Amino acid sequence: MTRLVDRFGRTGFAALTSLTWALPMAAWAGSSDLSPIDKTAYPWIALTIGIVMLVLWLVLLSRLGRVPVSARQRRFDLKQMSRGERRWTLALAAFATGLIAWLNGAATVDWAPLAAAIAAGKVGPALLAISLAVFLIAMLAGVVLSWRRATAAYRERLASFI
Repeated sequence: MTRLVDRFGRTGFAALTSLTWALPMAAWAGSSDLSPIDKTAYPWIALTIGIVMLVLWLVLLSRLGRVPVSARQRRFDLKQMSRGERRWTLALAAFATGLIAWLNGAATVDWAPLAAAIAAGKVGPALLAISLAVFLIAMLAGVVLSWRRATAAYRERLASFI
């Protein structure tokens, strides 16, 4: 744990280890959508694992403040970030979250009724499909743009530090 905290900083370590509970929770959300249809998914198993891992993650975070960290510049250390870097990193997180939400929704939805309605020439479903495509493109563009800006702000911070 000490080596990972030293490598990624406290914020980076917390973000990275949050995947231990976020992934089982995402599996639970997807399996609970599919379970009533095919009776093969067991959502309560994924939910239980996610809740247990969330509790363990919170215990891990409670001990994070006592881990020694060497003084050096880190990419995702909130205390070291400039205002612009924080803003673009927050934008990156927001766009990435929107993209993940879109992908999770797309993976758990039966697209056959929408495709059939579009093929039948209905305007409402076609507008829905267009808006979903626009949302996907906006999230992808937002991720790319905010990643570039956050990286530029990080490089600027590194250059001013040296």
